[in-house]
Amino acid sequence: MATGNPKTAGKPPGDGITLRQQAYIGMSQTTDHRNGTDAAVLWRIIGLALRYKFRFAVAVGATIAASAFQLMIPRFLGDAVDNAMGMLSGTSIAPALAREALLDAALLLLGVSILRGAFTLLHNYGGEAIGHLIAYDLRLAFYAKLQELSFSFHDGIHSGELITRGMLDLEGVRMFVNTGVLRLVLLTCLIWAGGYLLLSTDLLLGLLSFSFVPFVAWRSSVARLRLRALWLALQQRMGTLGQIMDENLSGIRVVRAFGAERYEVGKYDVAADDARLIADERIKTRASSTSVMTFAYFIAMGLVLWVGGLRVLDGTMTVGTLTVFLTFITILQTPVRHLGLLVNSLARASTCGGRLFDLLDLEPGIRDQPGAKPLSVSKGALSFEEVSFAYSGVGGPPVLHDVSFTVARGRTVGIVGPPGSGKSTIANLLPRYYDPSSGRITIDGQDIRHATLASLRQAVRVVQQDAFLFTASLENNIAYGDPWADDGMIQDAASTAQIDGFVGGLPEGYGTLVGERGVSLSGGQKQRIAIARAAMLRSSVLIFDDSTAAIDAETEQRIREALKTPMQNCATIIISHRLGALRHADEIIFLEGGRIVERGDHDSLVAAKGRYAALFNLQSRNEDDLATPDIQGAAE
Repeated sequence: MATGNPKTAGKPPGDGITLRQQAYIGMSQTTDHRNGTDAAVLWRIIGLALRYKFRFAVAVGATIAASAFQLMIPRFLGDAVDNAMGMLSGTSIAPALAREALLDAALLLLGVSILRGAFTLLHNYGGEAIGHLIAYDLRLAFYAKLQELSFSFHDGIHSGELITRGMLDLEGVRMFVNTGVLRLVLLTCLIWAGGYLLLSTDLLLGLLSFSFVPFVAWRSSVARLRLRALWLALQQRMGTLGQIMDENLSGIRVVRAFGAERYEVGKYDVAADDARLIADERIKTRASSTSVMTFAYFIAMGLVLWVGGLRVLDGTMTVGTLTVFLTFITILQTPVRHLGLLVNSLARASTCGGRLFDLLDLEPGIRDQPGAKPLSVSKGALSFEEVSFAYSGVGGPPVLHDVSFTVARGRTVGIVGPPGSGKSTIANLLPRYYDPSSGRITIDGQDIRHATLASLRQAVRVVQQDAFLFTASLENNIAYGDPWADDGMIQDAASTAQIDGFVGGLPEGYGTLVGERGVSLSGGQKQRIAIARAAMLRSSVLIFDDSTAAIDAETEQRIREALKTPMQNCATIIISHRLGALRHADEIIFLEGGRIVERGDHDSLVAAKGRYAALFNLQSRNEDDLATPDIQGAAE
């Protein structure tokens, strides 16, 4: 995004858009990822259309038939004109026969026009139908691919960019069959078949009739390159608009809290204005190209009329034959003028298709390895063996360094450490959201990389701090992992998570809609629903990643008591910054800089007077400071 946008020049800080906002928008720009050559992309789209061979054959056949009937119109019209001229001049030997011939020509012309219209309708319907079928296939493939791609992919791309590809780019591909392939077939038939008919009738007039076609083809090719670049730029700007709107809607409460509405409108205005300027440039390019091509067409028609008129005057050509040439060039005008639209369709389809196929051809970074087998769990022992990890593309040091620990079934390991110490990374490695850079993670001695993802993620459940809820009922959110669960199972899970009392007080109970992303619920309520969602399912490994941070201590204690029975059947990892949640753990690991610096149970770590003890004493003092005013107030 250019910082020199005329709309923003000279505006004072706080009015409209700032340099910081412009930088933000600039950073959100995406680059194009081309997938092969334009021809390869277009052939791939045609290959998608050929999945529907019968429909495609019907559409192409209808296009050829429509062009054939269209080519008959000039000939019939020329014969009618000659018959009419014969009647008017009185040179006709048999006026009655001339009238009959004129009537026959008119009826033939009418019949041919009706047939041409019918096949044109079939051609348009077939093209649109195939386009929508291709869009349906691509839409499903695109969505399925997003489910497959690893977190490392999603970490590096904004959801607004993905939405743009899944909507606008897909629309560009959808239109290609009708506005590209079939239009090209129509134009080819008209030019080659019409050229043969006209050139065989009169070579000079035939050449004059087609004189504007090479110029139009050249002009369209030049416009194609420009339109392709502009379309790519426009798609990038539309992706930016999607990003800004998505982030604004997700953080609308933050925007309102800080009174940043003008800031957000200004930011969106700059992005929208950039998109508008590029759209205007596309319109100018198409308009100028169309104007020049139309001018060339009228020059060609004028030449045909002049040369043909002279031949009519000297008696070497009939008025009907001249009419054939003029009618054909008039018919040819529309598809040739549409050559610009054809070029635009080719440019748009190649760009949009390249962006779509770029994503569809990506291989998931995390997937089942060849020969992967379902995870077989008997003892349920979890082990980290000298695990190291670094996020790809970040460029920083490893997040974990040679981390090793073991959690047996029925045992609990607590993990604590300062921000950025690698606590949540451990939670992300267990279900294979990412793979370790070195070392291995095993369950009952089986390397999780050699197990199928489906079986691993059935065995490992992660309850995260940022609990995501779908726009559905409370019941559906709790039973997300088991949609066929009965009411009793759902209520038991809610009771375990200490959310049943809250749900029971709602007018519609478990059928209550939670709103977009659970906006109607507090952070603690959303976390308890997430805990209930995990409690619904039996798992071998259970991970709580700071999942009680928004829950008060008393409720947390009740949840912990309710989870005692389920936790006896699994290995449990609790990640928390609140040390009170870890006191009951069989072992506590203190991470710092991605390394284990202390480990032991609560009492031994406190006695060691190390980092854990210092953090525990600090939290204890803070709790005492917060509790003292309450005690004094109660005494008063």
